[in-house]
Amino acid sequence: MPDTRSPCGCEMLHCFLFAGYIVTFVLGVPLNVLALCTFCRKVSRKATPIDVLLLNLTVSDLIFLAFLPFKMKEAVDDMTWLLPFWLCPFTGFIFYVTIYNSTLLLTGVAVERYLGVAFPLRYSLCRRPRYAVWASAIFWLVSLTNLSIVYIMPSINNSSVPASCYLDFTPKELEVVLPVRLELFLVLFCVPFAICAFCYINFILILSRLPNISRRKRLRAMGLALGTLLVFAMCFGPYNVSHVVGFARRESERWRLVALLCSTFNACFDPIIFYFSSAAVRGVLKRCFQTVMAKLHILKCQKPAVHVVT
Repeated sequence: MPDTRSPCGCEMLHCFLFAGYIVTFVLGVPLNVLALCTFCRKVSRKATPIDVLLLNLTVSDLIFLAFLPFKMKEAVDDMTWLLPFWLCPFTGFIFYVTIYNSTLLLTGVAVERYLGVAFPLRYSLCRRPRYAVWASAIFWLVSLTNLSIVYIMPSINNSSVPASCYLDFTPKELEVVLPVRLELFLVLFCVPFAICAFCYINFILILSRLPNISRRKRLRAMGLALGTLLVFAMCFGPYNVSHVVGFARRESERWRLVALLCSTFNACFDPIIFYFSSAAVRGVLKRCFQTVMAKLHILKCQKPAVHVVT
């Protein structure tokens, strides 16, 4: 049997997962911290509904990234859970709650943008930040409630502590897990994705008919809509499709690990959405870039000249 282990000591697939988690963590943390500071400042001065939604999305991503090192450790250990077992359900619960909470918050952003273009006058009269706060609270509650299955699972089969964390299931456990996963696919992926698709497609159609908007702004807004929809499908689609395949085959698919890795990349793509959705984020990034370039220029000017003595 060929050796599938890499020089780092883990299987190639697991090392691939570890590398993906590292990339997500290294890129996601600074970008989301920068976005968090920007939205906190923006909300404290003059909050808008989309700022509240994006702030919650940033907080969700940062919580997700804070627990990502546990998944790195699991991947290095060949998906064997060597940490205290109470961390397994806790980590899984937070991990999946933040993933599905992102789908709901991205849907909220899509609805807000669509209403602002489709009904500009009527929506401006009832456009209040507190509505976005209530919507965000509902999104968190829905995610927390639906993912409570992670804590219910250990009580289904009162056997010895398993070696892995929610990877291998008994037939009795699969009777509970598979229908719940199908429900997650329908409620927390299909419904949000359908709403996003409706909002952004109509958003693009409406913008294409508006004469009083510059071509540059129109193309940027259309690109943001299509890009957000594409990120939604690429990041959350594969993992949720695995729910349907597993339900049909009555087993937990092993390729779900790679599909889940696609969902983790969303923490890196969200700041790109922030950049195009918020002028405040664009302004902060522009100032940071100008500051860095100015400091590099100063260092270059201060570099001592080399005198050649002949």
